Parts: sequence; C-alpha cells; structure tokens
Amino acid sequence: MRIATYNVNGINARLPVLLRWLQEKKPDVVCLQELKAPQEKFPIQVIQEAGYNAIWHGQKSWNGVAILTHSLEPVEIRHALPGDPDDMQSRYIEAAVKDIIVGCLYLPNGNPAPGPKFDYKLHWFERLATHASELLATDKPVILLGDFNVIPTERDVYRPERWLDDALFRQETRAVYQKLLEQGWTDALRKIYPNEQIYTFWDYFRNAFGRNAGLRIDHVLLSPPLVNRLTAAGVDREVRAWEKTSDHAPVWIELTD
Repeated sequence: MRIATYNVNGINARLPVLLRWLQEKKPDVVCLQELKAPQEKFPIQVIQEAGYNAIWHGQKSWNGVAILTHSLEPVEIRHALPGDPDDMQSRYIEAAVKDIIVGCLYLPNGNPAPGPKFDYKLHWFERLATHASELLATDKPVILLGDFNVIPTERDVYRPERWLDDALFRQETRAVYQKLLEQGWTDALRKIYPNEQIYTFWDYFRNAFGRNAGLRIDHVLLSPPLVNRLTAAGVDREVRAWEKTSDHAPVWIELTD
C-alpha cells in the first residue's frame, strides 16, 4: 500500500498537476492540504473520474484537507482536531482506511513569531500531541501525515542559520515535534533515510528549487504497529518542477499489507 501526502496549494488551481501525479504514481491513499476551496467547490466528480473516493473538509480561500483513496473506502472518523470547539479552521481530517487510521493534518505556519499566530500554532500543535497520544493508546495502526510546518533538525533545511527565528524552526516548535517522537511515533522518511538531505518544499522565489534551497516540512509519522510494515519512502521531487505546480512535492511511503 502506497500512502502519500501532498500540499497542493489550491486544489482547483493545481488540478491538472494533481491528476497527472495520481495517474503516474497511482497511490492508494493520498492526504491533501491547502485545498483553498469551500466544501462545495471540491472537484469531487473529477477526482472520482480519476478512480478515487474522497472525504474532505474545505474552507473558503484558506486551509482545507482531504483524504483520497483508490479502490478503498475511507470511513470518516472526525473532520476537526479535538480540544477547541471554537476553532473553525479546516486543518485536520481523520478516517479509517482498511485496517489503518489515517490522520491528515495541516499545521499552522505561525509567522510572524512571536505573536498571536505563533501562539495559535503552538496551541494547535499541543492539541495534536494530546490527540496523538490518545491514538497511540488504542494500539491500532495509525499514520499521521501532512504539512506539519515544522523543520525538525538543521539537516532538514538549507542554511539553517537563516531560519532560527522563523516559526517553522523555532525551538518551541521543534520541541513539540520531538515530543511526538518521544511518545512513540516514527518519522518514516528518517527511518528509511536517517542521514540524507531531504527536502519537501521549495519557495517560488529566488530560484529556490533550482538551487535546491529547500525545507523538509511534510512528514509521515507511524505508530508502533506500522513501523515493521514500512518498506520504502520518498519524495516525488520531479513534481515540483512541473508547470503551475505547488511549492511542495508529494511525500510517500509504502507499507506491506
């Protein structure tokens, strides 16, 4: 089973790119972030014509998350992160897919930091950590994946000294990510590639992709029952070079049944 995460940066604007990638790679499960479309504007008919089922939670102009499945039926568990009923931002959706619980997330950016946006980011991240701990306690196979907007370590960013005060790289942000790992989650890409330079995002400006001045901010976390089923992982870096593409590249893993 191939499971992927992809921040599409506007699903309707990037629909040709998404459809091409789905056709070429044929992932079994896909988590999408930054749909930037209200619920009724999600292109469900085109997605179904491409062979995928979908559940989604949209939001006008901002955010939005979705889970697509090929030849599988996603059973929605929740479409909001627990812990703050007043939070109206569409950043989390969770489903049962076959024997696996899939949590698709789009963590807040948090800039400028410090400030209210950074406070919201940390509060949201702590809510995620609480929910992640509860998921682990079920002993079920669980995967949390998406755009975490977290640069975990210095090797996950080009020229780390330039990012010290950025919300993605501040110590407070990295500490919560480390807290997730200490709970028992496994960073799938680092499990397969413990020391390699891997990026998943390249800014549109200053020829960042051409210079490979990137960040690794899209992550796949596995609960203990899934770690031994992990056989491969990677980044579809070539997608970032396509015309009218997202500034993120798809990240994927493969699990044995």
